[in-house]
Amino acid sequence: MSVYAVEYVYEPGSEEGRSENRADHRALLASLTDIENVKLVASGPYTDGSGALLLFAAATEEKLRDVLAQDPFNRLGFVKNLRVTEWEPVTGELSQYA
Repeated sequence: MSVYAVEYVYEPGSEEGRSENRADHRALLASLTDIENVKLVASGPYTDGSGALLLFAAATEEKLRDVLAQDPFNRLGFVKNLRVTEWEPVTGELSQYA
């Protein structure tokens, strides 16, 4: 499995929609314990409200993108820009996933 850093940049004006759908968004993320070879490692919003950083261990980028497409924040258009970057943690707690 590889590690991927996923950056969400939120669509301006999407705060209300994200608030209304946050429970479903978080439920999906919480379910990713190894579904379809994708595991959520860590996630959280930027403190300025502009987006979020999510870290995943996944078999392939394609499988990860398939799962991300199911996220209500993506399905409902609250994410203006989605960036997926493979990352190689060489030290620290996340190095176990590399």
